[in-house]
Amino acid sequence: MKRYNIVLITILISTLLSFPGEIWAQQRIHPDAQFAEANIIGQKANGFKGIWYMNQPSDDEYAYKYSGGMATYPANHRPFAIYAPKVRKTFFCFGGSDDENSTLYHNVSYYDHQRKKLANPTIILDKKTTDAHDNPVISMDDDGYIWVFSTSHGTSRPSYISKSKTPYQIDQFESIKATEIVDGETKPFHNFSYFQVYHLTGKGFIALFTKYNKQGHRVIGFNTSADGRSWSQWQVLAHIEDGHYQVSAERNGKIGVAFDYHPKGKGLNYRTNLYYLETADFGKTWTTAAGKPVSLPLQEIQNAALVHDYSNPQRNSYLLDIDLDEAGKPFILTITSKGYEAGPKNAPRNWTLSTFDGQWIADTITQSDSNYDMGSIYLNKDDIYIIGPTADGPQTYNPGGEIAVWRSTHTGKNWAQVKQLTAHSEMNHSYVRKPRNAQPDFYAIWADGNARKPSISHLYYLGKNGTVYQMPRVFNKKFIKAQPINKTP
Repeated sequence: MKRYNIVLITILISTLLSFPGEIWAQQRIHPDAQFAEANIIGQKANGFKGIWYMNQPSDDEYAYKYSGGMATYPANHRPFAIYAPKVRKTFFCFGGSDDENSTLYHNVSYYDHQRKKLANPTIILDKKTTDAHDNPVISMDDDGYIWVFSTSHGTSRPSYISKSKTPYQIDQFESIKATEIVDGETKPFHNFSYFQVYHLTGKGFIALFTKYNKQGHRVIGFNTSADGRSWSQWQVLAHIEDGHYQVSAERNGKIGVAFDYHPKGKGLNYRTNLYYLETADFGKTWTTAAGKPVSLPLQEIQNAALVHDYSNPQRNSYLLDIDLDEAGKPFILTITSKGYEAGPKNAPRNWTLSTFDGQWIADTITQSDSNYDMGSIYLNKDDIYIIGPTADGPQTYNPGGEIAVWRSTHTGKNWAQVKQLTAHSEMNHSYVRKPRNAQPDFYAIWADGNARKPSISHLYYLGKNGTVYQMPRVFNKKFIKAQPINKTP
């Protein structure tokens, strides 16, 4: 217990001093200041140990605004996993740590669909923080090289790009000294937040991410690169009042982006409204869901991209997931609530699916007990599934809970829970993430953790048939077979 008390103090100090946004006013570092560099590790992790993280102590029974096992956090990072059909492997990354939860490791592994086994993770680097906002994301180029983008929360720490030295292998990575164009000049590309990246065959990478301006606003935009090394000029999508969060998806070359905004002067804990834009030509032009072209950047609250106005009556709007069907039609999953604090007073927290069919329609799926519950959309030919922690867990009103599956017809109406995947857990399960091109035997990935005090954190993956597998925290072999924790219904 003493060890975790020390860890908690360390996390509190790190949180208060280092990350922008929710606790202190934005702390900006001068552009010429020296970054606190990460350590390049390049060794085996010998197990799957997830990062535990908390944000904003609340001085009540819920302990924090949000907290828990955050290996696959946040919703604005994507993807965490990607399937490679040529080698029948799902490669994935996650925010890892050591036994003391003293630092954030950027780990990469894969599930071998032929062996039905997990590979021993490689620790690419030590990010020198415990802030899970710095979690990595993963991508793969046309030649099968694995790319890991190590994000940063604001400007006080650098970002990194790593590329596997061999296609479809995770044992060795090289550090990429990438550049971007800034006001016509070539500059180091070493700072990006809330990174979302897609590699399009024959074109290269398109990445949607956040840059923090001098006022600490989260400005959302995108950038492209043919080779991952030389990036173009970052283009702003929107900067409305005090900034935004965004989530995105790619299908058949189309990129869809959903975002909210922070009203001026109300603080970063208030985020509201829902907006949507899309591009089908690698970012050259952007339109609404109805195909109406828009001029960037968007700067007015009322604009052509507005999906829902949640500001009257005042409602917080939290982005969970977005997906596009085969026809390019967007599906956006959000939670709305009365406020940011944990607890029953801000209920109901409605899980809402917004769809476009000539006009935007919002349907409530269910309710859960935290603004920071997070699940993923699965679009099948005739049905829509949502997998997420909608059932109450052992730490009620904190992020996560027990994982359940919800189903609707393709219209997104008449939702019903079809099964609950976890039960009687000791810790909350949270941040269920869908791999790109998800396969039946590795259909989702997430982590658990105690949401009211520092704890260990396990990682899990899901079979489409409903079987949940816990990844072993300790092993020293090259491969290992995970054990199911539930009986397949």
